[in-house]
Amino acid sequence: MFTKRMCATLVCAATAAISPASHAQQYTTDWLANTYGTLAAHVGNGARSMWVAPEGVIYTSSFWDENEGGVAIYQNDKSLGSIGIHDEFQGGAITGNATDIFVALSVNTSNGSGTVGRYNRASGQRDLTFNVSVWNALSRVDAITGLATAGTLLYVSDFYGNRVRVYTTDGAWQRDISIANPGALALDNAGNVWIAQKSAGTVTAFSPAGAQLQQIQMAAGSQPSALYFDATTAQLMIGDSGPDQNIKLYSLAGTPTQTGTFGVKGGYLDTTTGIKGQVGDKRFTRVTGIGKDSSGNLYVLNNPWGGGWDLGRNGGTDIHAYNAAGTLLWKLQGLNFEGVAAPDPVTDGALFYSGTAIYTGTAGGTFVANTVDPFTYPNDPRLNMNDTQRDEHFGQLVTVNGNRILVASGQNPGIFYFYHFNVGSGYIAIPDGSIPGTPFNTSLEVTGGFCLDSRGDVWAGLNRTNHIYHYPLTGFDSTGKPQWGAATTISTPESVRPTARILYLPESDTMILAQGLAGNWDWTAMNGYIEVYHGWTSGNINRPSPVITLTSANPKSIAAAGNYLFVGYVHTVPNIDIYDLTTGKLVTTLTNANPTNVDVGNDVDSMYGLRVYLNSAGQYVITKDNYNGTSVIVHRWTP
Repeated sequence: MFTKRMCATLVCAATAAISPASHAQQYTTDWLANTYGTLAAHVGNGARSMWVAPEGVIYTSSFWDENEGGVAIYQNDKSLGSIGIHDEFQGGAITGNATDIFVALSVNTSNGSGTVGRYNRASGQRDLTFNVSVWNALSRVDAITGLATAGTLLYVSDFYGNRVRVYTTDGAWQRDISIANPGALALDNAGNVWIAQKSAGTVTAFSPAGAQLQQIQMAAGSQPSALYFDATTAQLMIGDSGPDQNIKLYSLAGTPTQTGTFGVKGGYLDTTTGIKGQVGDKRFTRVTGIGKDSSGNLYVLNNPWGGGWDLGRNGGTDIHAYNAAGTLLWKLQGLNFEGVAAPDPVTDGALFYSGTAIYTGTAGGTFVANTVDPFTYPNDPRLNMNDTQRDEHFGQLVTVNGNRILVASGQNPGIFYFYHFNVGSGYIAIPDGSIPGTPFNTSLEVTGGFCLDSRGDVWAGLNRTNHIYHYPLTGFDSTGKPQWGAATTISTPESVRPTARILYLPESDTMILAQGLAGNWDWTAMNGYIEVYHGWTSGNINRPSPVITLTSANPKSIAAAGNYLFVGYVHTVPNIDIYDLTTGKLVTTLTNANPTNVDVGNDVDSMYGLRVYLNSAGQYVITKDNYNGTSVIVHRWTP
């Protein structure tokens, strides 16, 4: 079968083969945010539930993965492939037995989000579906929130139906257990089912006949989000996505009693064992899956914070494996889907900031921090499932006098969210407002281009005004919060109307304006005509030189640094063309200097999917989104 993955690989290989040999040694190609850089090996996108087979095979479920089935399969820190198609599953619940797995199906399927599918583990084929909930048209939330099986019985949480439904593994209904808003499920040695009620902070047991037994009332603020019964220790393991961000262990001998915890209390937000926001071996984010194999190895799925309305663009897949002594064995991480990370000037490009995460390193890199704190800042737009954008995983970053300003936005944004950092918040990004929004005194969306320049000034083409609005950074308050002055406006040169992108380089006083599609509803697109103005603030607003007419189709994203313009394209190639801002000439094209180890994706399918930074060694660090491989591509180019 000729698949999309094979097509992408052939495109990358072909473009690399025709790239001029003289340029091949001028740049390197690397990746971040995924354990593996190739499509065949990459860690899948946005796993939100997990089941572990006794032999240590891991099954995860995701709402969406661009290049494989939504149920990904792993063992011994390697991918074993996947089941289904990319949008077949809702992602919120999965379980299995020796022969089959059972998964909540997606709203995108003909069966809808209230349906369970049974898949043969050996063949990967679905051989049964049965409806559980009348809530079968939910796209942004889960109708089915828990699955567990033992023997011939399958238990299913019907969240909005306020019941746990019991079926045979062949789909024959047996009975219902009435309980408000049920979530994660686990079955103990006696056949009792334990049911989590996340918002209530309780876990309640029911007998095999459906009689209510004991209840665990967790501490205030606790949110039981994952359950696992350890048959060897007779302990119930409860993943807590509340402020503790850890796993709690309960003995079920007699009255349930907490006997211990696994993971740092406070998880990634703890300040006694690390910097606030810093992830680590046992510094969990939200725990969404727990499992063990027959050797006693423990597996924990935890999702970094920052979600999207389609549930597939949450903070990513992060699986940790531990031996029986609790020592970390390995991690599997796929932390970026439709997003990009910007090189950090404070560290001369050693750190990379996405809209929600921080990375460093090479060959997949290291996940440093999750910059979202849902408990201190519950109204952070990056947590808003009803936001107008799919997510805010695209990061733009500048530093002014050591103060970082982060802008987070979505794939094709009309709104941009601003954040700052300070010593007390550590790696946590503190929300500051948005444009449009109060800090900039406008309600108009940004449809004519956006730029956060290296001085911290904001340049914006507000909707249908044919003006460029320049908001100067006036300073920072005592907490490090940036402040901007009132806008000065200038009429957009008629020759480049309507603008689609704006870039300003203060170091050389250079303005770059890219034209959009006149009369076209798609304000996210460029038409390939770009004007460069040297001496913009000195008064040169009418004489562009050079004018660049792009020769490749479908330009989508541009970035600039030093004396170069970087251009990425959509629906065509993953290439990045580099133009000289003085002559307007094409200098070189970045394709893939490392095709054996890195897939660079199909294209740049986002308005701000390119970032570039000129480091102190004179090297340009260019990052690009890669939704195919759930990664961030990093080119390092020396002219």
